[in-house]
Amino acid sequence: MASADLREELTCSICLSIFTDPVTLICGHDFCLGCIKKTLDNQTKGEYSCPECRKEFKKIPELKRNFRLSNIVACFHSTQRESGISCTYCVNSSVPAAKSCLHCEASLCDKHVTLHSKSEEHVMSEPTNSWSNRKCSVHKEPLRYYCSKDEVCICVSCFLIGKHKGHQMELLFEACKKKKKKLINVLDIVESKHKDTEKRVCDLQKHSKELCERSAGETKQVIALLREEFEVLEKQILSEISRKEQQVSCHISGQIKQFEMEKDILNKKMCYIKELCNTTDPLTVLQELESPNVDLGEFEKADSEDTQRDDKKAHAENGLDENLIYITLYRRLADFVTDVVVKKWLHLQESLDISLDVNTAANNVALSGDLKTASWSEIKQQRPEKKERFLSHQVLSTRNFSSGRHYWEVQASGSGEWSVGLCYPSIARQGDPSIMGRNKKSWCLQWNNRKHWSFALVFGYNEGFSVVKDSLEIPIHNTSSCQRLGILLDYEAGRLSFYALSDPIQHLYTFTVTFKESLYMAFRVDRGAWVRIRS
Repeated sequence: MASADLREELTCSICLSIFTDPVTLICGHDFCLGCIKKTLDNQTKGEYSCPECRKEFKKIPELKRNFRLSNIVACFHSTQRESGISCTYCVNSSVPAAKSCLHCEASLCDKHVTLHSKSEEHVMSEPTNSWSNRKCSVHKEPLRYYCSKDEVCICVSCFLIGKHKGHQMELLFEACKKKKKKLINVLDIVESKHKDTEKRVCDLQKHSKELCERSAGETKQVIALLREEFEVLEKQILSEISRKEQQVSCHISGQIKQFEMEKDILNKKMCYIKELCNTTDPLTVLQELESPNVDLGEFEKADSEDTQRDDKKAHAENGLDENLIYITLYRRLADFVTDVVVKKWLHLQESLDISLDVNTAANNVALSGDLKTASWSEIKQQRPEKKERFLSHQVLSTRNFSSGRHYWEVQASGSGEWSVGLCYPSIARQGDPSIMGRNKKSWCLQWNNRKHWSFALVFGYNEGFSVVKDSLEIPIHNTSSCQRLGILLDYEAGRLSFYALSDPIQHLYTFTVTFKESLYMAFRVDRGAWVRIRS
């Protein structure tokens, strides 16, 4: 520790000098024995208190000698003596100084301190060679007082005739006490903030640990479930391949037996025909040819190309149908996604096919034939007036949601301005209150690329993605320009989440709301924009 810092730690807060016979109160604060005795004697009987922390005592507390602190003070004095500050008046020998007089600018040993003048102008301090920082730079007098207005230490002349004349003045000791009291209050605030910060760090560390444990648990659960489900899927597909293989093998075995029988018959006919060919008697040959055992027309009519085509057809019919296997695999995977991922993992309810309600569509919003796509239209659609129809830019879905968890995907244009989200059916249908995100009845994600001057620019929309609720716009930074989005609604939990279906998938934002009405999907399309519901 530096000498100045150590001096501060060893300074009595009453006399502002190095401790002399230091004692400790039960509250833990240290004072010179003489200083604390004098202070306590001057306090009201039965209302004693510590000068530092103001802890109250009913009777004068026991003053315990602080031996460790006394030893430290002795070492400090020894260090000060070694520093070379000697008594100015001991000219015959070098005697270490015990005090310095700021008025005389002289250092004194213990003997000369006793003999030195006790008048008020002679201000005593710890041994020092630095006189300038303890004297007024203007009047060259010791700094005795504190100007509360200018918050500087001053001398008597500064207060009486100098620029601080008429200002509120305090003795250095009293001003120091007030400053320390303020510091104690500040210290309480800092300690409180330190505890709060420490608690937040502990909470975050605990949350981080819980997150790691939860992540490990989810990983283990997902791996186990995937392994289980894919083992079942593998068995089903391999069983299907094996069954088809056995079926085809049985059919081929039957055909082989049939062709073996035909081959035996043909062998017999071959031998018989060869025997006739070797016969020399014409009558025998001709008579045998007329018998039913040999039908030359049967073989003369046989077409080798037709036979090859029949063989190819038979091979095609009797082979493994790879398309059938992959279609089966596709259906099994689709069932896995629906039954396991959607229902078991995400707990999503079975959602009906969602389409857009033409009765709510504004006349500058064109709808596709399948009612899946909404796009900006320069040509007015000339739809009949209805109380549920928006006057501009917007359209709702035909279906509403009042419970459960639901998930949709939408595809949108990269140009223009558009918004997707959910709203209550009680949303206004015209004017500013009808605009998605500009009221308390809708929550939306919007896109703006500023390529077109539009209504969005008038409201100062941010370029790129942002979310809007009750006219509060929150930009979403560091996201891709992916125009394929996922929307997840958990009605009971009051959560509406948006995801960019890029690679990897990014979470864009989650609204947390206590929903009070049923919810409709809502689209808003401005000039040059379109949005489509993906099946």
